[in-house]
Amino acid sequence: MSNASLTLTAAKARLLAYQMVYRAQSGHIGGSLSAMDLMTLLYNEVLRVDPKSPYDPERDRFVLSKGHCTPALYATLALRGFFPVEDLEHFRQLHCYLSGHPEMGFVPGVDMSTGSLGQGISAAVGMALAGKMDGKNWRVYALLGDGELDEGQVWEAAMAAAKFHLDHLCAFVDVNGLQIDGKTEDVMPTEPLDGKFAAFGWEVFQADGHDFDQLREAIAKAQTTEDKPSVVLMKTVKGKGVSYMENDPQWHGKAPGEELFLKGEQELRAKIAELEGR
Repeated sequence: MSNASLTLTAAKARLLAYQMVYRAQSGHIGGSLSAMDLMTLLYNEVLRVDPKSPYDPERDRFVLSKGHCTPALYATLALRGFFPVEDLEHFRQLHCYLSGHPEMGFVPGVDMSTGSLGQGISAAVGMALAGKMDGKNWRVYALLGDGELDEGQVWEAAMAAAKFHLDHLCAFVDVNGLQIDGKTEDVMPTEPLDGKFAAFGWEVFQADGHDFDQLREAIAKAQTTEDKPSVVLMKTVKGKGVSYMENDPQWHGKAPGEELFLKGEQELRAKIAELEGR
């Protein structure tokens, strides 16, 4: 897809995610908005997946390790055709299959049930190891939050991935600098992330998480890396696209009231109109 098409698709996905959280009055919107450009690029250009055959054994795998950011995943999957966009209206509602955390077996396109931070990347390592042992050529991608890196299990998984030389595993870290309690540097400093991942035996790339060309370049390099796993450290803006949410940790997992919702919706709709040339 062209950058223009990707930008428009990401803008539409942001609006859907924002509406989902408002309608449910529940959900994690800040980190969903920051990750939307990556999600859009992965599902529309990078991942070898087919909405008509979501469980094809030869598909690429994606694990949302920061499993609370389902507004980004569900909006992306719906726009890609894995299930009807109209189903997003029932997000986080009783008896709906679109729960607050992704569940494999219930949501077409979801490869792993996640939610407890740190466990998703561990599952991705297991998937990649299984593929390596079976001689498969599909790839595994995983998305983590920078706050998630506080979890020791992340680094245990990182050691295992390096030990088994999982060069068909690529992780992305959404480095927006914020987590539920405030700035990551105040809650539990994890920098320098590049030096830490390199010390754990990973190939490290950096990119602006809102720049498709930079993301493409990093992914292309990761796909040609041999004998070690790769990680892309993405600098992003939490709450990207909604002015009052941007870089404000209070919108990590809170839904807006009507007045603020309408303000943000107007901004998101205006962006879509601008991109469509209306």
